[in-house]
Amino acid sequence: MSEEQQFNQTGIENSTFGDRAKIFIEQKIILPLVPKQVKDNPHNLPNSEVAQFVGRAEVLTQLDQQLQQNDRVAISTLTGMGGIGKSELALQYAWQEWPKKTYRGGICWLNVADSDPGLSILSFAQIHLGLTLPEEGGLVERVRYVWQVWLKKEQDQTLIVFDDVRELSQIRDYLPPQADQHFKVIVTTRNEQIARNFNPINLEVLSPESAVELLAVFLPDAVKNNSEKARELVEWLGRLPLGIELVGRYEQYMKCGLEELLKQLQAQRLKDESLQFPQNAFMTAQRGVAAAFELSWKELSGSSQLAGQLLSLFAESAIPQDLILALFEVESPQPPLNSGAIERYFPTFSKWFSKPKAEPISEFNLPKPTRTDLRHLVNLNLLKDLGGNNYELHTLIRHYLRDKLEASEVKETAKKAYVAEMVKVVETIDKALTLEDVAKIEPLIDHLKIAAEELNQWLENENSFWFFTGLGRFYNDQGLYSEALSYHEQCLKLTEQHLGAGHPHVAKSLNNLGLLYRTQGRYAEAEPLFLRSLSIGEKHLGADHSLVVATSLNNLAELYRSQGRYAEAEPLFLRSLSIREKYLGADHPDVAPNLNNLGLLYRTQGRYGEAELLFLRSLSISEKQLGADHREVAASLNNLGLLYYTQGHYAKAKPLYQRSLAICEKHLGADHPNVAQVLENLAALDKSQGHYAKAEPLYRRSLSIWEKRLGADHPQFAQSLNYLGSLYHNQGRYAEAEPLFRRSLSIMEKQLGANHLDVAANLNNLAFLYSAQGNYAEAETLSQRALTIWQQKLGDHHPDTKDSLFATKMFNVQVLLDCDTETLYGLLQILAQRANLPYPNIETYSMLLEIMATNPQLLQSLRQGL
Repeated sequence: MSEEQQFNQTGIENSTFGDRAKIFIEQKIILPLVPKQVKDNPHNLPNSEVAQFVGRAEVLTQLDQQLQQNDRVAISTLTGMGGIGKSELALQYAWQEWPKKTYRGGICWLNVADSDPGLSILSFAQIHLGLTLPEEGGLVERVRYVWQVWLKKEQDQTLIVFDDVRELSQIRDYLPPQADQHFKVIVTTRNEQIARNFNPINLEVLSPESAVELLAVFLPDAVKNNSEKARELVEWLGRLPLGIELVGRYEQYMKCGLEELLKQLQAQRLKDESLQFPQNAFMTAQRGVAAAFELSWKELSGSSQLAGQLLSLFAESAIPQDLILALFEVESPQPPLNSGAIERYFPTFSKWFSKPKAEPISEFNLPKPTRTDLRHLVNLNLLKDLGGNNYELHTLIRHYLRDKLEASEVKETAKKAYVAEMVKVVETIDKALTLEDVAKIEPLIDHLKIAAEELNQWLENENSFWFFTGLGRFYNDQGLYSEALSYHEQCLKLTEQHLGAGHPHVAKSLNNLGLLYRTQGRYAEAEPLFLRSLSIGEKHLGADHSLVVATSLNNLAELYRSQGRYAEAEPLFLRSLSIREKYLGADHPDVAPNLNNLGLLYRTQGRYGEAELLFLRSLSISEKQLGADHREVAASLNNLGLLYYTQGHYAKAKPLYQRSLAICEKHLGADHPNVAQVLENLAALDKSQGHYAKAEPLYRRSLSIWEKRLGADHPQFAQSLNYLGSLYHNQGRYAEAEPLFRRSLSIMEKQLGANHLDVAANLNNLAFLYSAQGNYAEAETLSQRALTIWQQKLGDHHPDTKDSLFATKMFNVQVLLDCDTETLYGLLQILAQRANLPYPNIETYSMLLEIMATNPQLLQSLRQGL
């Protein structure tokens, strides 16, 4: 019988798998003529060169449990993206079970991608089982016969592995009979639609620990010597097993070091040689990373491929479906996005920038991918469905798709479209963000950063200002000042480039950056920005009719108030307030902050009556225009409470503080700087009333917030140290108080200058601490220095100056008498009684101290009486 006759008798010429399969068939059909070595527990498993299989123990257990179901044929599907290790996992499981003889009937490995699985089943049956096959019937019938006669013993089980299935039709007719529970089947596929027909196990990337462990299999010394760089490397690879194995094998050969290898990968991405398949390596996988992805790419329609390219523009974080579809819908006949999808995504946003919405860009002539294309990408594991209408790209798939986009004709149009959609999102960032607002924007921030950092060349004209202002505001309003800084600096730079140095948006950018510098205590850098902003406003918009001018005046005045330059601050505050009232109306919400700031100035100057009227008016406006729990209301409540505390009206101050704190925590979060300020005020109130145990945790919580938000060398952090030191002083915990006072003083002198009012307050506190410890001479020196500052800044009649003068006189007499504060007050009381003077009275005591200091005979008499 000729080979051709033998082939024809099998009926296999009717196979639908093509000529390539027919050649393979002819080779296989000859094999039965070779003497067969039939063994118990047979297999045709390929070798695995993985020395140590890591990170998949739980999945192996899950797979075994699914396969050992006894009520039916168990078919488990391993699915996931290319390179995730589906084949390797199936192979590891098979090799794990073979020596245990779990499958005495045999383990049959079928490479579906490269051969006809039906023919491979027949070949296995002939060679490994010693079966004699019927000469009549088609391929499907002959495979069914194999299933019927496979098992020699009824209790034996058999494992069939269909590896790398692309279409269900490849295996549908060759699956073991559904009713036969002796057959267990594993299917590996990258297509989730196939997986859903069976018991799916979706493989995820390795955990960070397992990823590093896998790299260490190949590069133990390199990982041990540079574990941090190893973690960074596997993260760049997205913890994809194939990528880690390829890189490990490459570095074994090249010996270039982890740091150099990571730099090389970041520069070359998937083009890097280390991610290509090494021809001299024996691996379960037979292709590099890009080639593995290419198999899925080729199965996509044109619109699905375009969808993947557009998705590559997004960041490596969760992507909301609405944002994806918005990009797909550019230039679609539906209503514009800014009145549709974005508003649906941000339903509670009611405040918008006053900037006109950009007109559609006429050159956006992209084909229109759809929601269906997203499902195609998900089904082929090129895109991960996170649930909740959110998707995510693996880092290496993103690089792969971005390379596809960069090689396409639509790359520039796609980037313009992406930036245009991100601008629309930024326009929704309110100027006074709450936690609710932040929660809506937070999922989009990484995608906005792509437009800001990678695609900002497509930001046109005024869009640069709006975009970077919005991003800066997002971080600034949360108290994340360091994160906000780069966006405000870039905003100023790009706005000047696009609009010219004298444009009003440049003035606004200067103001925003100056405010951030002031908040960070960088006063010397803030002042020239405010002055330049004011100059632009006055030159181009007129001195008294521009809100830009009003803003610049207010910000400059606030800077001067922070520096203790009160005489310079007041006229600026008044002028700013006048402009806003004139052009916005006396009850406009933007007038309230002006009133608050001027009120704070008056409180510092001891003009309590004027300050109270301003705070009450600001509170009334904010409550009426913005609602009773708005953050501006919280500011007014806090400031009014601070005024009452200063005046000793503790019962009036406390409920205001408590209400302010509740609003801040609700809308800004528990660790916002505004929360820290109110906590300090509440703590000061408790301390003044002797409730030290209540005050300490409030001070400590506030101190932690300032350090986290502003850093350990910021004046506000120093002030918080000062407050906690004062509490310890009051409790007699002098050893704990002194280092806090000294550290606070050092920061303040460095950041604010030696003559700042906050420095004076710190000096005064340290002086009282030394007095309590009996170091009266040092106390007098510090107090005298503080008094000089207050006299220079506030004048002789300010309450703080009078208090400082009294303290200085008291320390002077303590030096002369060498007595503690309690003894000195007792002497003053006795002298006041003898002279029939009113007491306790600061004026009386101050006069008596001066008499004592200038009357040697009196001092001598008092010393003898001590």
